[in-house]
Amino acid sequence: MSLFSFFLGSCETMKWATCDDAPCACNILTGDNNRQPLNCTSLIPKCWLMKAEMYRAKKGLDTRTGGKPVESAFVDNDGIYDPECQSDGKFKARQCNNTEECWCVNSAGVRRTDKGDKTLVCEKLVETHWLRLQLTHKALTTPLKAAELKDAIADAINRRYTNFDRKLVDNVEYDADSRLIVVDVKKAEGERQTELANMAYYMEKDVKVSPLFKNPNKFAPVIGGQTLEMENILVYYVDEEPPTFTMKNLSAGIIAVIVVVVLAVVAGLLVLFFARKRQNQKYNKAQQREMDPM
Repeated sequence: MSLFSFFLGSCETMKWATCDDAPCACNILTGDNNRQPLNCTSLIPKCWLMKAEMYRAKKGLDTRTGGKPVESAFVDNDGIYDPECQSDGKFKARQCNNTEECWCVNSAGVRRTDKGDKTLVCEKLVETHWLRLQLTHKALTTPLKAAELKDAIADAINRRYTNFDRKLVDNVEYDADSRLIVVDVKKAEGERQTELANMAYYMEKDVKVSPLFKNPNKFAPVIGGQTLEMENILVYYVDEEPPTFTMKNLSAGIIAVIVVVVLAVVAGLLVLFFARKRQNQKYNKAQQREMDPM
């Protein structure tokens, strides 16, 4: 944020913020009488942004309209809710969305357990240390130079999301036929300074709806003189500990399919067992007949 925009009372990282000239401070409404102070020199924590979105939606204000990297990766299937935030903007480990139903979340605020009642205990906030971003871009006039893509993506993330460390862009893969870009963003396990979820949330808004920044520009890497306009994004979350979903989280139809498959496997094993047993019996009888003349 420039010094000029600061004195004008501007918050470049949050377009819904209101800023007072004296004293110079910016905040955002997360409830009727709740004004959350903001640090406009960095990305606003995702938990505060979600609360602000829920509040604005209730008031009728403007809000928004590659495969898993590892087996334990999961996506946000529940969407936005009204979260409980810690004083520093991090999510509380247990969320209930103002209902009697509760669940545990990761540091990105994404549900990682089955839902339960208010006796549910979430011992700690499990950290998300790896994001997989699946992006598709609009058609281009000339083929993309895939070899230059990683640097272009890393540079664009660094510039767009307040100096986000480009070294955290670990790997980039590209499928030209489907116009699919897969970006792995990783930090070391145990590292607590970098909030991957904040960057991903801002990027989701850039691609899916409209930017949260005051600047209306969007995430758009430039490679070979061409600007990549993104048209879709899917985010996978990999936590330092695997999620603990159980079969009760699955629909009845999926469970029925699993049961049928299990029964089919068991039946197949039984058939194999009895076939082998009959074969052994035949072999033993044949061997006995061969030995009879002796």
